[in-house]
Amino acid sequence: MSAVWNFESLPVHIHYAIGVDGGGTSTRARVVHRSGALVGEGKAGASGLMQGTPQAWRHIAEAIAVAVQGRLQADWPQPEPANCALGLGLAGANNADWNASCLAANPGYTRLVLESDAVTALLGAHQGAPGALVIMGTGAVGLALQTNGERTTVGGWGFPCGDEGSGADLGLQAVNLTQRAVDGRHAHTPLTRDVYATLGGTPQALLAWCGAARQFEYATVAPKVFAHAEQDAEAARLLAHAAHSLESLATALDPTHTLPLAVAGSIAQRLLPRLSHATVRRVVPAQGDAMDGALALCFQ
Repeated sequence: MSAVWNFESLPVHIHYAIGVDGGGTSTRARVVHRSGALVGEGKAGASGLMQGTPQAWRHIAEAIAVAVQGRLQADWPQPEPANCALGLGLAGANNADWNASCLAANPGYTRLVLESDAVTALLGAHQGAPGALVIMGTGAVGLALQTNGERTTVGGWGFPCGDEGSGADLGLQAVNLTQRAVDGRHAHTPLTRDVYATLGGTPQALLAWCGAARQFEYATVAPKVFAHAEQDAEAARLLAHAAHSLESLATALDPTHTLPLAVAGSIAQRLLPRLSHATVRRVVPAQGDAMDGALALCFQ
């Protein structure tokens, strides 16, 4: 999406545009120099706003530092907030209080635009054209730009009472199944044995883990559901439910099934083989990613 990197629209003292994609698991930053050259990309820990503004800004800074380390040309100034435009696509930015808190903590960026990671992913996926996007990673949300220019959002209610089908939700369901197996309320399966062993192998250890675990910790359990799905009927059932959740988001966004549909996020990508043929026929490759969409914010 380099066509949107129009530095002529920015003040001359802006030497860099930075696009950040921040979620409940990681933060990715892409830095572009005023010349149009891609400086680099970096990755750090989670910057989803549900985990707090201080952590978000700390990991944003770390990701940017990794992106530029050792990659600046001799005549390029060191990136600092005062000479950068920053586009942020952060999970949880649709929450007005978290959004305001993040903006208030701006460490000095001359130009700062904040949207949810779903918005920036949508901007990247369809290059600003009408289309739908379902994101399933740590969380789950759907977003569409309708042909009349209106924006539609579904899901994204947050863990634990929403985000059905997400990595965190899959992990939560797997841990709950394990709890019931430990109690004797459900037969043990390969999935529950694996989860139980990983989380300590005793009722006390499992209880302690559950007491401390949050969204990210539950999402780390999700890969086990995929790993056991071929031999474990319960794991397969959890994935079938997650696939149904993805399709319900897509249908709510576009009941007529006329918009091109992109899917993003590690869970969504792994669920593709489990979707119905009707849904798969609608899926198109994303033309760009959430960092592209975040970069586009810098030039709006």
